[in-house]
Amino acid sequence: MEKYIINGGKKLSGEIQVAGAKNLALKIFPAALLSAKPCLIKNVPEIEDIQRLIELMENLGVKITRQAKGQYLIAPENITKTQLRPDLVHWLRSSIMLAGPLLARFGEVTLTHPGGCVIGQRPIDLFWEGFKKMGAQMEEQGNNYTLKAKKLIGANIILPKVSVTVTENLMMAATLAQGTTYIKNAAMEPEIIALADYLNQQGAKIKGAGTPAIIIEGVSELNAGEFQIIPDRIEAGTFIILGLITKGEIKITGCNPEHLENLLYSLDKAGAKLEIGNDYIITKPSDLKGTNIITHEYPGFPTDLQAPFTVLMTQAQGLSLIHETIFDGRLFYTDMLNQMGANIIMCDPHRVVVMGPSQLYGKRVVSPDLRAGMALILAALTASGTSTIENVYQINRGYENIVSRLQNLQADIKQIND
Repeated sequence: MEKYIINGGKKLSGEIQVAGAKNLALKIFPAALLSAKPCLIKNVPEIEDIQRLIELMENLGVKITRQAKGQYLIAPENITKTQLRPDLVHWLRSSIMLAGPLLARFGEVTLTHPGGCVIGQRPIDLFWEGFKKMGAQMEEQGNNYTLKAKKLIGANIILPKVSVTVTENLMMAATLAQGTTYIKNAAMEPEIIALADYLNQQGAKIKGAGTPAIIIEGVSELNAGEFQIIPDRIEAGTFIILGLITKGEIKITGCNPEHLENLLYSLDKAGAKLEIGNDYIITKPSDLKGTNIITHEYPGFPTDLQAPFTVLMTQAQGLSLIHETIFDGRLFYTDMLNQMGANIIMCDPHRVVVMGPSQLYGKRVVSPDLRAGMALILAALTASGTSTIENVYQINRGYENIVSRLQNLQADIKQIND
């Protein structure tokens, strides 16, 4: 089993480059299946989730060639089946993003209930309801789902709740549908705008991405393409918090500060000292004060940065209220922070109060999911003594070469296998 050993309490410094956005790359790869022509994707993060997705797509008959670091050529001409391998689907939540493209291009897809992080309920009914409105029929046998449609048709779809992955999946499927599709109450994340840009480059007709109302006029086919993945705003935000929590001067390069406005606003309220450029942010040693946050869909505070921000608030002076509104069960990692010396009270499954500052101490902890796992790394780096973090596969799923990149900032961290 892989684990991290971290000796904390050191001031970190240096420069770190932000990788390509995980939450975009995991959608661009499936989107490439909408066309029979090849597509070159650049700035792809080299993470476990991408490798799992590649394995899943290759099992369908897709040819994927790694041409250089972060560059993949996807050739989807000879897809031989539309049934997703259950064992791979089990490990990869984003496997469900293959449903829309396969259904739209081939008229059928079969998959099991997808896996991924265990952070509360993530119902998939919204996907099925959207596809049904576009003319698909669904057969359900236990944990297996088969969707069929001779030809998807445009529809007026009003989402009962904002969902990034549902918005993206329906938008992809609608590009090859007959007629016009309207997606209302759509998610507005930068990754959705980028996905629409990619599809439009290939000949799709999508308007309104980045607003609550997206209009997709279906086309008969898409062309070959080339696309560069935008910077990962969650990783950028995590590295900003890393610099602040270790009281170091870290330059985060290759990021887009415009995608981080809510985090930067909250950090400014907390007293963080930052130098912000067009594509970089530099952290400065700061005296922080407690600050409240409420997670919300973009442009609100990102749920994926809630755990790192909570760790930061353990080092701030005063009280902080952390209110998680997106997922159930995403605050239970705070028990491990308390074991390390934090003073956090859980009000209910959606709210905790952090009383800081607290001296953290090295402990043996287990990463419960991707983002909480990264938060435990942040806690261990600021803690006194040695920490052991287990189940680090969850962290490697979403952060590229995180150990070596942190070592380049003078962090005392190593990965061991036993």
